[in-house]
Amino acid sequence: MRAEKQYLLDEIKEGIDNSDLMMVMSYQKLDANKTANFRKELTKSGGSMLVVKKRVFLKAAESAGFVLQYKDMRGHIGLVFSEKEPVLITQAIYKFCKDNEQVLEIIGGHFQKKPCTAADFEKISKLPSLDQMRSQFLGVLEAPMAETL
Repeated sequence: MRAEKQYLLDEIKEGIDNSDLMMVMSYQKLDANKTANFRKELTKSGGSMLVVKKRVFLKAAESAGFVLQYKDMRGHIGLVFSEKEPVLITQAIYKFCKDNEQVLEIIGGHFQKKPCTAADFEKISKLPSLDQMRSQFLGVLEAPMAETL
């Protein structure tokens, strides 16, 4: 295997092993401007996107213990990794999917080291972010104290 492919293989495997969130998506008709905007939104949320060849990704995923079928993948393959705030990343991806219909298709991935389908990721994207959950929790704690006055 050439050194470039081995480097890419190692980078993908490291991303799979070290990230709280990995989403695999196929895309078609995604021009350069939309891709740049999408990457910018992901970066704001704390994620990154990597475009890979299917065969290299399947080898890296297999070596990391993550199995997908080649037939499930149509078009080009993009990987999104995040080590923090995975809910914000899924929200950003689904917002982009809604704004740009039929450009991205979520195939699967993992969330906190557990395999997830596209339907699972859609449910995760509807959860509140960590900051929103903290404020809701503090509101629950504060409500009884506010009524005692």
